[in-house]
Amino acid sequence: MTKTFHIAVLAFPFGSHAAAILNLTRRLVASAPPGVIFSFLSTPASNTKIFSILKHSLIKPYDVWDGVMAEEATPKSPQELVEIFLKATPDNFNVILKKAEAETGVQVSCLLADAFLWFADDMAKEMSVPWLAFWVAGASSLSAHVHTDLIRAHYSVANKEENVKILPGLSAIRVADLPEGVVCGDLKSALSKMLQEMVTKLTGATAVAINSFEELEPLATIDLKPILRNVLNIGPSTITVPPLLSKSDDASGCLKWLDNHEIGSVVYIGFGNVLVPPPTEIVALAEALDSSKIPFIWSLPDTMRSLLPNGFSEKTSEHGKIVAWAPQLQVLGHPSVGVFITHCGFNSLMESILCGVALIVRPLLGDNMMNCRLVEEVWKIGIRVKDGKFTKCETMKALDSLMFSDKGKEMRDNVGILRSLLLESTGLNGSSTQNFKTFGDLLLTA
Repeated sequence: MTKTFHIAVLAFPFGSHAAAILNLTRRLVASAPPGVIFSFLSTPASNTKIFSILKHSLIKPYDVWDGVMAEEATPKSPQELVEIFLKATPDNFNVILKKAEAETGVQVSCLLADAFLWFADDMAKEMSVPWLAFWVAGASSLSAHVHTDLIRAHYSVANKEENVKILPGLSAIRVADLPEGVVCGDLKSALSKMLQEMVTKLTGATAVAINSFEELEPLATIDLKPILRNVLNIGPSTITVPPLLSKSDDASGCLKWLDNHEIGSVVYIGFGNVLVPPPTEIVALAEALDSSKIPFIWSLPDTMRSLLPNGFSEKTSEHGKIVAWAPQLQVLGHPSVGVFITHCGFNSLMESILCGVALIVRPLLGDNMMNCRLVEEVWKIGIRVKDGKFTKCETMKALDSLMFSDKGKEMRDNVGILRSLLLESTGLNGSSTQNFKTFGDLLLTA
């Protein structure tokens, strides 16, 4: 390549989205020929968070306005922040794209955008450049959104217990398990409208990369291919890029603590960085951990500590460790960890598979319900807490089942099989590796 090629990366700045597309960008940097530069556009809070860990000379972060007026001091809920941000788009991105072009002296050659940012299609057309989309979750959830009109034509809230048998990739999924906004939930919310717009625009993308691997969701991938161009499972990013953290970054001492426990004896609890279960369920989970005496590490933000029962930390100090943050991938990869209690976000699911750890799932939002259904009914690598809510009694039953029963052993065997498929897919000649090469070629030649 003789000329400089400028790729603008547009991130959705909430949850784990920005970190996921940054991981993809890092991977592209490592494989790109000389002369390719990357401008990474996200909000100031998002960029500060993810680039505090990573400094990369070939990825330059640019701050786009989050839509919040400087004089507004009232705290906003996560949902409100998303709505305010969406109202500011796409103008906030357009302004900063011009800035990136001015600073680099190179016009943008291609847009790489989170699939949520549907307006990238219009931006790319105005700039006469291609755009490629990145779906940060699995093929099943994307299929549910892409086929929303078809699903609504056959199902409604009234038959939410029925399986979506009209689509092979979703045949094990109940209507009630579909992400909010497909059939159930608020169909007029800002997030639902954003997803509806996304579906109408994704057909214009040169390619759609998915943060999964084909062997995990083959039928869902097949469901997508007649509608979207170049559907490519290129993940999971959990293993396809080098980790940003090492054991020396374990300030809370989780790994050292785990070194003193037997293989498969510890439960790890982590619910991501967006939502946690309601206060009553936090109490129920804590009571189950106290009574079971099973060793545990609980990643719980300091702001949530007040929800724990009085004296819980002291009573469980001999068999438990509560930390504000844990290096999750390294913790799950430690031989002492035998069970992961999680909301079942897609990144957490992939990390659990990579590390061969069975799951206890309490879904919270988004694709969690669908992932949970796949975990329990299709892959059989974990169980959902009864009625989708923590109670002391049912949580103890779930822990006993996974840690000590034949059923738990079967689940660990099953997750081991998926781990082998994941490693094969990301190997030298694996499906994810080959799909990524195709995606990289399309990015530079489209």
